[in-house]
Amino acid sequence: MTLPGLQALARDRFFHLLLLIGAGLSFFVPFTPHTWPAAIDWRTIITLSGLMMLTKGVELSGYFDVLGRKMVRRFATERRLSLFMVFSAAVLSTFLTNDVALFIIVPLTLTLRKLCEIPVTRLIIFEALAVNAGSLLTPIGNPQNILLWGRSGLSFAAFTWQMAPLALVMMISLLAVCWFAFPDKKLQYHSGTAGPQWQPRLVWSCLALYIVFLIALEMKLELTGVLLVAAGFLVLARRVLVSVDWTLLLVFMAMFIDVHLLIQLPALQNVLHGVSGLSQPGLWLTAIGLSQVISNVPSTILLLNYVPPDALLAWAVNIGGFGLLPGSLANLIALRMANDRRIWWRFHLWSIPMLAWAAAIGFGLFLLI
Repeated sequence: MTLPGLQALARDRFFHLLLLIGAGLSFFVPFTPHTWPAAIDWRTIITLSGLMMLTKGVELSGYFDVLGRKMVRRFATERRLSLFMVFSAAVLSTFLTNDVALFIIVPLTLTLRKLCEIPVTRLIIFEALAVNAGSLLTPIGNPQNILLWGRSGLSFAAFTWQMAPLALVMMISLLAVCWFAFPDKKLQYHSGTAGPQWQPRLVWSCLALYIVFLIALEMKLELTGVLLVAAGFLVLARRVLVSVDWTLLLVFMAMFIDVHLLIQLPALQNVLHGVSGLSQPGLWLTAIGLSQVISNVPSTILLLNYVPPDALLAWAVNIGGFGLLPGSLANLIALRMANDRRIWWRFHLWSIPMLAWAAAIGFGLFLLI
């Protein structure tokens, strides 16, 4: 790891917190470090590595500058631009998955900061909420839906129809809040910004490598795919490999190990064994609450051992992506890419009320349909 990477890790308070949590949990569960590598979802780590390189390649090509300039000319007010970015994040997440959508939207949002006066931190927070709301619609929007879809036996259309009421309510709610969160004032452009100098060759190379990477993922050859992407940038633009925030992968590894330790706690094991006998409200709150602690994907994996992959579970674990930072790994991706210390606590000012609203309106809607 490069010196700047080590310095960034030394300043990363969330990473330090994960290390402290892991150390604390180790006092209450068997200390078996040799099992920790198996607890890490290496497919996720490898997929993130490829996406990070590809996104950084497009970013360094300067194409986001070109696209950003077109956008600020098209949307004259802060509110219109923000609504477009939030809605775009939600739509992209329905078929590209929530993390891929963020790897496209957040760098573009950061580029907008160089062109005009816009509250970037607040906008990235809303984009993180948007991918949680949008990705719940389809079976391929996020990892927990992929898992639930495979276990449910439903068709693509049937699963999407099952999730549509919740997705519609959450998107309407989020756009309504977004409407009031961003004023309808004219964008103030930065004067003296130079015209974009972009590299079409690098952009097209990134697109070609992205297609290769997707094919490799589809064929379950993710390691081969990420090595091809890395080799491509080694030839085309080595600075891409140096510029990637590789420390994010260490944060994810620490999260997986912490979850592995947490689910071994005797108290949690006792709770899980009683899940199958819970009422609908009890299961609803358990799935949402568990997602807040260990993230919604591990929660789905655990709960599927005790309850069927029905609409109640699907709705609850997706709602669990709101609220606290660990609720969804997409939250961590968005906030890390923002590179702003203040965003970590500001995120919760919006996400916790959204969780409360989603939990209440979602359960009421579930009982009606």
